[in-house]
Amino acid sequence: MVPVLRFFALLAASLALWAGPGAAQSALLESVKANPAKAKALCGQLRQLNAQGVASNSPQAVSMVAREQNLSPMDAEVLSTYVVGLYCPDVR
Repeated sequence: MVPVLRFFALLAASLALWAGPGAAQSALLESVKANPAKAKALCGQLRQLNAQGVASNSPQAVSMVAREQNLSPMDAEVLSTYVVGLYCPDVR
């Protein structure tokens, strides 16, 4: 019986680690959906970068989003891609 419990404990821990980043990204995206003003403000910042010739997915743009939103670079890239797709498809 103990090996079976150990198996399920390891399985649960593995699933929690596997779902962790996805769950965090989901919460991040839900926060933007719940606060469109935040998304629109980010669109404005990305438009300003576009006007300077900087793409929204460039390292410079991702760093700006990461710094201002207190995010990892990966989360910042996911967030900016999501915001551009939903709120400002004119941003490149």
